[in-house]
Amino acid sequence: MKAIRRFTVRPVLPEPLRPLSDLARNLRWSWHTETRDLFQSVDPERWAASEGDPVRLLGSVPPARLAELAGDRRFLRRLTAVADDLNDYVTGDRWYQSRPQAAELPAAVAYFSPEFGITAALPQYSGGLGILAGDHLKSASDLGVPLIGVGLLYRHGYFRQTLSRDGWQQEHYPVLDPNELPVVPLKEADGTPAHVSLALPGGRVLRARIWLAQVGRVPLLMLDSDVEDNDFGERGVTDRLYGGGSEHRLLQEMLLGIGGVRAVRTYCRLTGHPEPEVFHTNEGHAGFLGLERIAELCAGGLDFDSALEAVRAGTVFTTHTPVPAGIDRFDRELVAHHFGPDAELPGIGVEHILRLGMETYPGGEPNLFNMAVMGLRLAQRANGVSLLHGNVSREMFAGLWPGFDADEVPITSVTNGVHAPTWVAPEVVRLGARQLGDRRTEEALTVGGTERWDAVADVGDQEIWDLRRNLREQLVLEVRDRLRASWRQRGAGTAELGWIDDALDPDVLTIGFARRVPSYKRLTLMLRDRDRLMDLLLHSERPVQVVVAGKAHPADDGGKRLVQELVRFADDPRVRHRIVFLPDYGMAMAQKLLPGCDIWLNNPLRPLEACGTSGMKSALNGGLNLSVLDGWWDEWFQPDFGWAIPTADGAATDPDRRDDIEAAALYDLLEQRVAPRFYERGRSGLPDRWIEMVRQTLTLLGPKVLAGRMVREYVERLYTPAAHAHRSMTPDAAAGLAAWKVRARAAWHGVSVDHVEAAVSTATAELGTTLALRVRVRLGDLTPDDVEVQAVSGRVDSEDRITDATTVPLKPTGGPDLEGHWTYEGPLSLDRTGPYGYTVRILPAHRLLASGAELGLVTAPSQGAVEGAGVLMR
Repeated sequence: MKAIRRFTVRPVLPEPLRPLSDLARNLRWSWHTETRDLFQSVDPERWAASEGDPVRLLGSVPPARLAELAGDRRFLRRLTAVADDLNDYVTGDRWYQSRPQAAELPAAVAYFSPEFGITAALPQYSGGLGILAGDHLKSASDLGVPLIGVGLLYRHGYFRQTLSRDGWQQEHYPVLDPNELPVVPLKEADGTPAHVSLALPGGRVLRARIWLAQVGRVPLLMLDSDVEDNDFGERGVTDRLYGGGSEHRLLQEMLLGIGGVRAVRTYCRLTGHPEPEVFHTNEGHAGFLGLERIAELCAGGLDFDSALEAVRAGTVFTTHTPVPAGIDRFDRELVAHHFGPDAELPGIGVEHILRLGMETYPGGEPNLFNMAVMGLRLAQRANGVSLLHGNVSREMFAGLWPGFDADEVPITSVTNGVHAPTWVAPEVVRLGARQLGDRRTEEALTVGGTERWDAVADVGDQEIWDLRRNLREQLVLEVRDRLRASWRQRGAGTAELGWIDDALDPDVLTIGFARRVPSYKRLTLMLRDRDRLMDLLLHSERPVQVVVAGKAHPADDGGKRLVQELVRFADDPRVRHRIVFLPDYGMAMAQKLLPGCDIWLNNPLRPLEACGTSGMKSALNGGLNLSVLDGWWDEWFQPDFGWAIPTADGAATDPDRRDDIEAAALYDLLEQRVAPRFYERGRSGLPDRWIEMVRQTLTLLGPKVLAGRMVREYVERLYTPAAHAHRSMTPDAAAGLAAWKVRARAAWHGVSVDHVEAAVSTATAELGTTLALRVRVRLGDLTPDDVEVQAVSGRVDSEDRITDATTVPLKPTGGPDLEGHWTYEGPLSLDRTGPYGYTVRILPAHRLLASGAELGLVTAPSQGAVEGAGVLMR
């Protein structure tokens, strides 16, 4: 019989056990071993049944057991120690508070993301973007960065994945009850739940409750539209992550951005938390946050353009996609329908809103509203998530800065990192603690700040090999359990599953491949030559085994076909003990899978992997990477850390040929280099060359891939400059900058470089020579205070394009002549040999600009204006 109404009945903890509730509600337990061990000791069987979720655990423990623990002095001492440790963690000074001139750092940073992967107990993520956001919050907490996270609470999460008998992906959407999750409602002073609301067309209202997840020191605010005051349609806005059609997605993103800012204001009002000085938009989904902040300032008396400048100053935008197809784009009429007098933000003209997101540049589609474009136009600082992805992003968005080469587009890069305490196996942590001690190990894994972990060099070969074998054996046991459960879901009977007892071997080279399944990640590249793959799997002396996991988007039938193709191959009785597909990939599986794999495989189409952080997690556990040079691996690859799969970039126009070439290169590496190195034995009877690669990976690569390093870079390179810009952008300063931009754009047609001359009479010059440049320019209605005249020099390629450019400002030598010309002069040092050239250009200049490219205005000389400009050095 089905219940007509559902309740959550919370346990009443005896007074001595009350701290357990606080520990369960702070998600630090998800990465703090001592807290998890404490909860496990409450009831080991129920802890396993709750899948390591303290909230579920406490809801299932019988009163008799709670009464027993309340009188257990040893348990109470442990409870007091863990609770005191949490209190010290959330209240004590950490890296951020100990920084020199800490008072100049941002008082608070609001971090917006559509998904957050904190723990499997809070399933609000689909893949890398959410896991990265969760690691960002955790590392900010470890470092003491005053971050406020903002997201949505999806009542069905992403989806749970199972397989049909023939290997087709099937999706399931279990209902998530917030009362059974590690979240609490944010409440007003009178005890009523705190809400935000958005106006919708036709007089409708979208209301959302604010839930609070405490991530160590960092509050995460999550908006939930499933409230009784909403109509049926509005209740479903936060039903699923990345679900629904265009209007559904638009409403989700309006709630995230606009409602998210309102939630932050509510939280700060209720708790006294400092108001954010910096707003960080993690991908374009949250871009509407800038509109709400503009509306706040307009309500305070600023005009739109001035408010825009004030908002841009304190905004950071991070793009994660290397392909236009990965960006949300909406029809302009749909966006216009949801804004204006009859809907949300009535104080801002719809034309202003549309102008921020429209693709009004060469190659764009002028009828589409692009969320990433809006994010870039609303942020003074932007970044990609690896060096290569920064280059790709500058190329992809170059149309927003016409006249500038792609390498000057103002998008920098901060390479992603991973939160080591979440992803490093306890066995690896214990090995580090034996070398460094508990406290130094914790600092090394969270704060970082060193280029090497030299203590690993002192760990013996046998210890490293035993560690890796132990982790591999744990993975084998985990895989067998999951494989058995998956086959039962597919309809297999017990009599059909005896083979699973021999699936995988703890002494065989183990390769892992787990991620989302869009086509560019090439899940099935390993299947291009099935005979060669079978030979690798079944080799008599050097076999390999492969563990694969991944989800295709529910609407992506092409991705589902790839999953089915892989599953059907793995079902073959000849190889099913050597290759397995595990459904329902998520954080809980990843935490078992990553440490146990000897090799982490990544074979995307280069350069479509923005970063690819799963390989970082493997490296922190001593796994070696076997990857295409894409994302972070392009940046930090060394032969000591693994292998680079050669790419057939020249065959990019023929996808099948490219896949064949790169698959063959993958097989060659496995056959000729990877497997032989794993199985060869030195004088000690151990694979000493393999062990040395593990040691080098931990020593040299480990410190680079930390999320602590990443967050410190965000603080130093983006958050702090953005906070300073925010403080400088007073209402008068914002109005002045906005007016200056209008004037500069209107007058730019009158700016020109009319004559350039250099003191050189030949086509060659010697290294170290200094040329005297003299330039005559027209500034029209502008003055030298409005511009910067620059000499740009560097080596030139075969088409005379300057590469690796150096820019030097030139100085005006006096007022304008009778014809309105200004003269600028300056030295040009020839500091590099080889083909070398220079040019001159004029850019707008203002003290409040973050980049000379910000306005997208630049003037360079015509060829006829130049004397002696070609310089060639041998």
